[in-house]
Amino acid sequence: MPGKPSLGLRIAFYLGMLFLHFPIAIIVLYALTTEDRTYQFPPPGLTLRWFGEAFQRQDMWAALWLSLQVAAMATGIALVLGTMVAAAMYRFQFLGKDFITVLLILPIALPGILTGIALLTTFKRLALEPSFWTIVIGHATFCIVTVYNNVVARFRRTGYSQIEASMDLGADWFATWRFVVLPSIATALLAGGMLSFALSFDEVIVTTFTAADQKTLPIWFLNELFRPRERPITNVVAVFVMLITFLPIVLAQWLTRDTDDLHGGGKTG
Repeated sequence: MPGKPSLGLRIAFYLGMLFLHFPIAIIVLYALTTEDRTYQFPPPGLTLRWFGEAFQRQDMWAALWLSLQVAAMATGIALVLGTMVAAAMYRFQFLGKDFITVLLILPIALPGILTGIALLTTFKRLALEPSFWTIVIGHATFCIVTVYNNVVARFRRTGYSQIEASMDLGADWFATWRFVVLPSIATALLAGGMLSFALSFDEVIVTTFTAADQKTLPIWFLNELFRPRERPITNVVAVFVMLITFLPIVLAQWLTRDTDDLHGGGKTG
């Protein structure tokens, strides 16, 4: 059993958490300020006025709806392709497998600006004008990685012997997938899908290169930052976005807890 952490380690942990979350607390604080231009500290007063004004902004709702559509489509594509790739990488051994694994994680490992430039160059060479679908394709490139990582890890813990047993008992591939494989990877799919949705929803760099004149919510944020009188409204929407992205991430973590105990360690010999 691991020992109790030392006092110094606990202090370092709490200081690290404070450092990470203090900016978030500032955003929440200034979403409630009565001042509309400056970031005076402490705020001269608190009000809920800006929440009402933010929810009346039609341009904000349009940007939010576009972001939700893009995230949903990118997540759907990632679930299908990520699961197929994970199944192939788990089941088969072939030359260059490690190299393909690196290629799979490259879109999320590279800086977003490089991915955005690469996508824009590709679209131009294919004579594709930036549109809703170019944004979806751009987001799907890195969303696939999150689904792949979750599903391939679950495959490795499940063990192929369960699939073999199902086939030996007379089940076809569809029945085996429905009654054996899918229940085993269901929470991994859900977790990967929610993480993909959260990543796509707040992506800004890749979107900048693939969106043209369309405004997702992160692009809307960038435009609003240059309008001093809109700062409290921007902070209100930021709080709203944090809630939207925070809940799927927490739920994904909760769904994948203790998966080794639930699914076993797969083949050991």
